Amino acid sequence: MNILFESQNGTGYITINRPDKLNALNIDTINELKETILKVDQDKTIKCVIITGSGEKAFVAGADIEYMQKLTPNQALEFARLGQETLHLMETSGKPFIACVNGYALGGGFEVALSCDIILAQSNAKFGFPEVGLGIIPGFGGTQNLSRLIGKSLAKELIFSTKMIDASKAKELGIVSEVYQSKEELLQAGKALSEQIQKNAPLAIALAKRAIVDGYNLTKEDGLRYEASLFGVVFSSNDAKEGLSAFVEKRKPNYTGG
Repeated sequence: MNILFESQNGTGYITINRPDKLNALNIDTINELKETILKVDQDKTIKCVIITGSGEKAFVAGADIEYMQKLTPNQALEFARLGQETLHLMETSGKPFIACVNGYALGGGFEVALSCDIILAQSNAKFGFPEVGLGIIPGFGGTQNLSRLIGKSLAKELIFSTKMIDASKAKELGIVSEVYQSKEELLQAGKALSEQIQKNAPLAIALAKRAIVDGYNLTKEDGLRYEASLFGVVFSSNDAKEGLSAFVEKRKPNYTGG
């Protein structure tokens, strides 16, 4: 299996498991990842998801070059569409996805991380897009997601130059939230963040995520209208009634996700 999955205490753990290939993404791995994300999204017991790479050297070192070398233009198009569709499932899921990046996150691996809601990194993490050095371009959303995150000029610099940046530089640019020294510390931090998120109302988190993701490319005026509409929607939920009542009554809320 190229994708390992387990769940514990409301957290789903997805591990990309091709350590002999530095967890590079081939079509089988992407299909397995897609199936796993769909399963996670339907599982009401899972409130938050952590995604990481197997071993110590890489989160995901990119798409499998030996596989891509054999693709025709039409096959390459379908491969890109499959990758984009798979990563879009994380972006649009109502559940938060946390990338715990250990080692190399290059090409498709960088794109996997950028599709998560929050990126935490080990100090040995390296981020970059080597594609143009191979005569190709990022195809799983990297040109779009990176430019929206750090701006067009910096995104162009990283993509055109193929240079890698370390975890501290990625944090400086706003790509990474926090940096940890060891993989154990990284995963513990991911787990702690998941537990903190799970204390809050699941529907409210899902709608807040929609407001951020869907509203990002709207004008501020349209984004504010969209936020207000979701604000109205959430007030019809049991969780909103429970959360507001719990605050007034000075007790812990009991959220059910409805």
